[in-house]
Amino acid sequence: MNGNFEECLALVLKSEGGFSNNFKDPGGMTNLGVTKVTYEGFVNRHVDEAEMRSLTPDLVAPLYKKMYWDRIKGDALPVGVDYCIFDLAVNSGVGKAGKLLQMALNLPEDGIIGPITLHALEARDPEEIIQQVCQERLAFLQSLDTWNTFGKGWGQRVADVEQRATAMLT
Repeated sequence: MNGNFEECLALVLKSEGGFSNNFKDPGGMTNLGVTKVTYEGFVNRHVDEAEMRSLTPDLVAPLYKKMYWDRIKGDALPVGVDYCIFDLAVNSGVGKAGKLLQMALNLPEDGIIGPITLHALEARDPEEIIQQVCQERLAFLQSLDTWNTFGKGWGQRVADVEQRATAMLT
């Protein structure tokens, strides 16, 4: 157990920012990186805009832990790689995060971070994995129809994640 969740969450929340409801964003109404649909699923009820606007880091932390960190096996990942994969999972989905990690490890890509993926990761240089995952993440984002709208921010986010994740290695 690496115990890096709080630091990684703080970085993700900084990247995600506050409330937004951009009609060009397929995620729709979002606050602190949590879409309305995701939050409704987590609390198992309808929420309105006022409740979405009132979300706080303390309210969304359990959601991030359960729906992203635990599913990517964050506590089993090397420090730095954990942040890289966590941020990717939040931004593009847990399955995509698993697949890009497996791609960097030259494994079959089923998107599930399990014993085979974790074992393969032990034999690899974390810095190399961070670089490869960030390269593949950027290529994936550039392939999306929404790249022209959100690409500048996404590109900067990937660069920031690579830099911060690598800095965690020292």
